Amino acid sequence: MQFELTAEPSMMGTCHCSRCRKLGTGTFVFVRKEHLTWIKGKDQVALYQPQAPYKYGRCFCKTCGSSLGEILSEEDSFPIAANALDTDIGTRNKFHEFVAEKPSWYEICDSAKQFAGHPETG
Repeated sequence: MQFELTAEPSMMGTCHCSRCRKLGTGTFVFVRKEHLTWIKGKDQVALYQPQAPYKYGRCFCKTCGSSLGEILSEEDSFPIAANALDTDIGTRNKFHEFVAEKPSWYEICDSAKQFAGHPETG
């Protein structure tokens, strides 16, 4: 699977909820649909659709299992896993969400804003 971004992501954030931690990726970059170009392997991306109360599906590579965030989203803007990018994207972490669920063994070591839940609900 290979894709490219034709513009820098709008922002980066880290989620500390138990679901994102179990995926092995909590840091996401937000991209616009028109800035994501598939080069090959889109057919190798699978979508896991969770049961309620979870709302967002998660994509992963069928070949290697890498978590990809919501890379198949039809929304205008959506998060993809930062670990899926091979190059420096020029943006840095702007926020941490669900810090109320963060495990005690993990320390947040940057000055990004912190929210107990989603940023819009704080």
